[in-house]
Amino acid sequence: MTQYLRPQTLPEALAALQANPELRIVAGGTDIYPSLAEDVQHANLLDITGLSALRDITRPQGGLRIGALATWSDLQAADLGPAFLALQEAGREVGSPQIQNAATVVGNLCNASPAADGTVALMALGAEVEIAGPEGQRRLRLEAFVTGVRRVDLNKGEIVTALHLPALPGRSAFVKLGTRKYLVISIAMVAAYVQLDASSRIARAAIAVGSCAPVAQRLRALEAALVGTRAKDLTSAVRPELIEGLTPITDVRGEAAYREAVVPVLVRRALARCMDP
Repeated sequence: MTQYLRPQTLPEALAALQANPELRIVAGGTDIYPSLAEDVQHANLLDITGLSALRDITRPQGGLRIGALATWSDLQAADLGPAFLALQEAGREVGSPQIQNAATVVGNLCNASPAADGTVALMALGAEVEIAGPEGQRRLRLEAFVTGVRRVDLNKGEIVTALHLPALPGRSAFVKLGTRKYLVISIAMVAAYVQLDASSRIARAAIAVGSCAPVAQRLRALEAALVGTRAKDLTSAVRPELIEGLTPITDVRGEAAYREAVVPVLVRRALARCMDP
């Protein structure tokens, strides 16, 4: 017999997962229901929408904590400042406003799609994943959490409860390329974060690229090379040989060579927006 459970507390949810590790966790449902299609009638589901404590978005010590039930619309309505702008901009690209009203930030990450808009922004902003399970709570860097296409480092009986982002003094931006402006899966996308020094040169940069590898990738060699760069020098500073770790494929949205060619352009655009006075 299939199960549909809707616990009201986190301990109840964890107990249910221990009793039946095959339960599929449902929050917004915008990914899981389409993927299950007609099989949904046979699926064992754990609906966590009753865990109201997981809906909060808070600013501990200037950072950002996003509860597992916070939607993209919740995030866009929050006053987060320029450092977290990339995440809000990514949220506007997640389907339609109706989808954004239901879809959760954490769900977008846990779905582990190579084209997940939120993952790229979260990676550039240094996010950590808060996980609760039978052994207690643990935190994991986002890069270690998403391990492959539709794969995350979540053990049986565990549930993601929140995302944590550090306090950041700079500015971020998100740039996406698709076959049309809205309601589209990306050909390639870039999120960038920049902190400038007193002379308006890059003191610190973080850049992540999505839809060009099984998992979003940080461009750490380029990040290091950009230190000391001025906005007017971005064209020469963002060199293709510094963009490592990408393995783009050819699919219905674009050819691998095209993806490889557009990434430096998107990186420059994202960085320029971060450095725009």
